[in-house]
Amino acid sequence: MALAFLTRNVSNIITNPFSALGSVRTATKRAGGTVHNHGGSPGKRLGVKKFSGCYYQYVIPGNIIVRQRGTVFHPGPHVKMGRDHTIYAVTPGFVRFYKEKWMRGQRSFVGLVLDRGEVLPRDEAARGRSRYCGLVNLKAHVPPQESINSA
Repeated sequence: MALAFLTRNVSNIITNPFSALGSVRTATKRAGGTVHNHGGSPGKRLGVKKFSGCYYQYVIPGNIIVRQRGTVFHPGPHVKMGRDHTIYAVTPGFVRFYKEKWMRGQRSFVGLVLDRGEVLPRDEAARGRSRYCGLVNLKAHVPPQESINSA
């Protein structure tokens, strides 16, 4: 009897090894491992920290003006760039953003002006150099001022 069972099902066992064991469930979903938008790292808080515009933000030495990856903005007058491309103030003043022609395109610059109404880029031929700490050109001709007590 057992021999009859085997002879009847030998061809079935050879073609399908799971038929003697019963039904085997196959996966209907993919294996785990691909998860989109999962984990990640916190934001680095990049961007412009001090703005120029209608209300002219005032900065003091050491204030961070722009945090950036790479040189989106380049340093102008009275600012410097840190090793992680952070632009910071080296003198007190008002923030100004401006663009200049550079090679075939334009570059964005960040600078400081010492007076509220000034604009960048500065016309040094007409206005002279922008200096800090009240330095003056001693070789420039200064007309003599009339004294108040001369009358």
